[in-house]
Amino acid sequence: MNLGKIILLGALALCSSTAAYAGDTYNTVPAGDRQYAQCLVYSAKQYEGGDAASPIKGQTKAEAWCTCMWNETPDDFRGNLAKFSETARGAAMNKTCERYADWG
Repeated sequence: MNLGKIILLGALALCSSTAAYAGDTYNTVPAGDRQYAQCLVYSAKQYEGGDAASPIKGQTKAEAWCTCMWNETPDDFRGNLAKFSETARGAAMNKTCERYADWG
């Protein structure tokens, strides 16, 4: 493999790893989703600064963070998104979503 291909593959990998931060790559949470609503309530009680504007147009930091958590967990996940973020298994996802929402 020549150097040009290595650089191209590296650039593609970098682009794909940062796509989640673009703001328009996450699916919109369906209206009335109980898991998302629970995430917003829990995060409002436990954390500070969630009402501040996020980099995602029209979303607070808490809304952006919960949207990220909702999208990043597996489809069959039925637990509390915010509580999951506090576990060892959820720590990496939490970091990703904190960066996405600019809430850290």
